[in-house]
Amino acid sequence: MTRILPGILAMAAIVVASNILVQFLFGQWLTWGAFTYPLAFLVTDVMNRVYGPGAARKVVFAGFLVGLACSFAGTRITGEFGPLVTLRIAVGSGLAFLTAQMLDVAIFDRLRAGRWWRAPLASTLVGSSVDTALFFSVAFSGALSFLEPGNDVSWASEALPLLGVGPVVPLWVSLAVADWLVKLSLALLALVPFRMIVTKLAPQVA
Repeated sequence: MTRILPGILAMAAIVVASNILVQFLFGQWLTWGAFTYPLAFLVTDVMNRVYGPGAARKVVFAGFLVGLACSFAGTRITGEFGPLVTLRIAVGSGLAFLTAQMLDVAIFDRLRAGRWWRAPLASTLVGSSVDTALFFSVAFSGALSFLEPGNDVSWASEALPLLGVGPVVPLWVSLAVADWLVKLSLALLALVPFRMIVTKLAPQVA
């Protein structure tokens, strides 16, 4: 456990920071949390490469528990429009995180024998896409309003041009696409620190 403690601490810090920064807008379609949360995939992939899938899953599970604690705390804090974290957001966040991260671990392990960049890039791209689709659908889709009938998310279904320029779609779709594009961009950028960290920790597997 000691050897993966830095990974657990890093994952916990990312989850906590993302839960705080998601409260602050960056432009019209994003929050600051969109720029910190994707780093969770970097931590998972480094742990997977250096210590194997078992260790990576332990780090993911630790992050999941921290996320649950943050969600619980958020439900107890009331903002201008009610609790900072609603049931749908809590469920969507937890389900998306655990599913996407475990998928990331599995894909990475399957591709680990290939070129050094293939496993982290493919696993992060797939995991990020699943994460975005699950979270925004569960948290804001009108089709899933039965999950929390008392939570009015009609604002998220407002019909607007996609990212302000595309076809007319529900607002939550634009939010999801913007989030997804950031994750894809960071997946490419994260290859640099991934290579550097793995080379430092375990040069024989870099």
